[in-house]
This record gives sequence, structure tokens and C-alpha cells, in this order.
Amino acid sequence: MDAKTGHVAGRLALRALVLWRSSGKTNHGHRCFSHVSTPTPGQHSSTPGQHRWFCSTATPCPHVCIVGSGPAGFYTAQHILKNHKTARVDIYEKLPVPFGLVRFGVAPDHPEVKNVINTFTNTAGNDRCSFLGNVTVGRDVSVAELRQAYDAVVMSYGADADKEFGIPGEDLPGVYSARAFVGWYNGLPQDRHLAPLLDTDTAVVLGQGNVALDVARILLTPLSILKKTDITDHAVAALERSQVKTVYIVGRRGPLQTAFTIKELREMTKLPGCRSVLDPADFAGLEDKVKSMPRPRKRLTELLIKTAQTGGATAQERQRLAQASKEWRLKFLRSPLEILPTEDGSRVSGIQLGVNRLEGSDSSARAVPSGETEVLSCGLVLRSIGYKSVPIDTTIPFDSQKGVIPNTEGRVTGCKGLYCSGWVRRGPTGVIATTMTDGFETGKAVVDDLNTGALQPQEGARGQEWVLPLLHNKGVQAVTFEDWNRIDSEEVKRGEEVGKPREKIIEVEEMLNVALS
Repeated sequence: MDAKTGHVAGRLALRALVLWRSSGKTNHGHRCFSHVSTPTPGQHSSTPGQHRWFCSTATPCPHVCIVGSGPAGFYTAQHILKNHKTARVDIYEKLPVPFGLVRFGVAPDHPEVKNVINTFTNTAGNDRCSFLGNVTVGRDVSVAELRQAYDAVVMSYGADADKEFGIPGEDLPGVYSARAFVGWYNGLPQDRHLAPLLDTDTAVVLGQGNVALDVARILLTPLSILKKTDITDHAVAALERSQVKTVYIVGRRGPLQTAFTIKELREMTKLPGCRSVLDPADFAGLEDKVKSMPRPRKRLTELLIKTAQTGGATAQERQRLAQASKEWRLKFLRSPLEILPTEDGSRVSGIQLGVNRLEGSDSSARAVPSGETEVLSCGLVLRSIGYKSVPIDTTIPFDSQKGVIPNTEGRVTGCKGLYCSGWVRRGPTGVIATTMTDGFETGKAVVDDLNTGALQPQEGARGQEWVLPLLHNKGVQAVTFEDWNRIDSEEVKRGEEVGKPREKIIEVEEMLNVALS
């Protein structure tokens, strides 16, 4: 341990002890009090320190733990706090900063989507809600320990892994998951060293969902626009050197099965200095089917057809776009078979695609190999076929095939008092509004179980007052929401200096230094 790290660790340990000994918050008319009895050094006990929380009512305060501070976690907390008047909610997060995919997944040129952070901040400001960042559940504290400390534990930790094709060449330099690429330009600490190879004129994005269009758009958007967003400075520096001029967005099925939405497609058609190149033959015969389509699919298909016919541009714009230096293309009915290396094997040089045909119709159509293949030359491949949840503790049931925790309406199968919400509950699909509904449903399940007596709040050392001494003994400091506000203020200050909304801090150690300053 160097001097700097040792200094931070010392400050963390001191703050851990102070936070451990601090009393509770006011509970909207139900004051919770804490009596602390500190264990002697080396004392072996199932409860590290005796914290007895009790309310001014005859019933103990229910203590709820939520693992994960993304949209699912905050929406679950919001519903519980609104609909149960004494429950205390502690939100645990492995990073020192909250908000999950709203911070690290939403594209930097979509600031309006991030406005939901204001709602989450209001939730965190509730007297009965606490944020505990820099705590990794499954390492710093086990789920079994959390279940001992809390009446209800909710898994809302999202999907940190990637789905893979499992084809030859997928591990070549120049091949990346879209998740890691998004994390790289959004400042996710684990992806800060990605260093994608952008010294190529052609990139291929495998997948046709909104994330696929996000990464394609970032590759093609003028730097003058990106520099005004909260994109990381290391991503701006790399994109300034980028040689990417053409991006193919490849899907295994046809135009009626694309997963992106009209908002993202429209943004692609309006990219400055960039042509939309779609083959009209891909949309032959679809005009007759449009009338009977559901409205969202109808509008999307109409825009695709229009873009194929006109490039999405008005007559006045066509002449300007003829001089555009960049372009994007949709390629349908193609599945990757192999990612091809250069002669020296140093990086990707192309991708072999299998040509498909469709069996069935509309959204249920299946892609079936035709036996034909083709090669598409490229120097960059981004795999965008979905995120994947992984188990974080062996005591939690987990369906590895589906990548979810088995549950019924958010109640984990066979585990009373254990719940789940968000992507780890239903799989990595939908938008923030979908997750809101999901979080509210799980929050309702928790509140219902408390109200019906299916969950009985326990006496004794409860909640974070049980967990904090445990973390202290391991040298782990939980970062509070007040600490996060210091990080937030520093990022905004740095952003103002360079004309951006914020300049994200991307090193965990620096986050902790700022939080403790």
C-alpha cells in the first residue's frame, strides 16, 4: 500500500466508525432510536455490535435493503417509501456513485433522459432512505448477512455481463461488446482502459436495437456536438483521431423485426454530414402491409421506407448530403459466422456473414440459414446483442439459461423476504419507463407482505446499523448520498470549465478522495 492509498484508507476507517455510531433519521413522525453496544476487538458474534432500533409505535420499524442504485432500485425504493409510512430503505451500490445505467448507459447526447435523476435524488432525500455506495454485495457483505440485518432484501443490481455469439474470432483485437464501448465513453470505471481501435474506415455493429444505434451514432456524430455533452474526455480524444467513415448495422432478421425505436432511427437520419444508405429492395412489398400494423411499428416502417427512397432528407438537404463524408447502412437477414483476422492475426479484418431467410411473419418470424455466405471487410466490430445478468451470491436462486432470478411478481421463488426488480427480474429489455413499472410492482409486493403480516419486522440490531460495523471491521467505507453530492459538485465544476454539463470522474480512488474532501 502506497502513502496515498494508506491515507485514503485511514480516512475511510475513521469515517466508517463515525457513521457506525451515528443515530437514525426522523421517520415522518416515527422516530427511530439506536442504542449501540460496541463489541470488544476480536469478539465473535453473528451480530457485529448491538444496534437496537425501535420506533415510537409498538411495532418495530421494517428495514428494507435494496441492492443496486439504478432505476430499478430507486423506483422500488420510491414505491416502498410512499406506501409504507415507517419502513426504512437502505440502497447499496458497489460504486461510490449512484444511478446505474442512467449515468453509465444513457447516451451522452440524450440529456433529457437523465432528468429522471432528479426524481431519484428526491427519493434519496427522504428521511427514511439511505444510500450506501462503495459496498460490493457478495464480497464486502454477503446476502445471508443482509437477510439477517433486514426484513426484506431486494436484488436490483441489473445486468453487468454481455451475451456472446460464441463464434471464432470473437476475442480478436478490434472486437468489443457494445456494453463495454458504452461504458468507455460514459465513464464506467471498469471500462476506462478499453482503448477501442478506431483507426479504420469501416465499423460493423452486430444487432439492431437502440444500443446498436447509440454506438453507431457516437461513432458518426461530429465532435463539435459531442464536446458539449458529458461524454468522457478520453473518449473525445480517441474519437478526434477516429478514421471511421462507414458503419454497418447488421441484424439477423428483416426490417419488420428491428428492435430500435423511431426516435433513435430519426436521429440517425438527421446526423450532420452523414448519409443514410438503405437498400430499397429490402422494403419491397412492405408499403401494402403498413396500414394494418400497430401504430409504433407502422410509423417506424414508414420512416424506414422513406429513408430508403430518399435517404431521409428533404429535397433541399439532398445536395448537401451528397457531399457528406460519413454514412451508415442497415444490413438485414445476416448472422455472423466468423470474425476474420488480418494476415498477421493482430486484429479483425472482416466478418463472415451467413445469409438468412425468414420463416413466419411479422414479429414472430424466424431467421433460417439459406446456406449462402458473404464477407464484409471492417476493422472494428461492436457486438450489441444484449446484456446479461449474473449471480452475485450462491445463496440466491438463479436461472443461468434466462439470466434472471426466478420469481413471482418480484418475490424470489422459495425465499421468503427476498425480492428482485429490474433486469435481474425480467431480463435486459425495455426502457426506463418499463423499469419504473417493474420497480413499482416489486415495491408493492414488499409493502403488501409487510401489511398482511407475511413479513414480520424483527426486534434487535437492524439495517445498516448492523451492517456498518461489519464493513468497518473489513476496512470498507460506505459512501453516503451527501458524499455523492460532493462528487457531483466537483464534476459539474470541472464541466463548466470546459463548456460541458459535467466532466465525469472515472477513477474510483479519485471519487473517494473527492467524497471525503
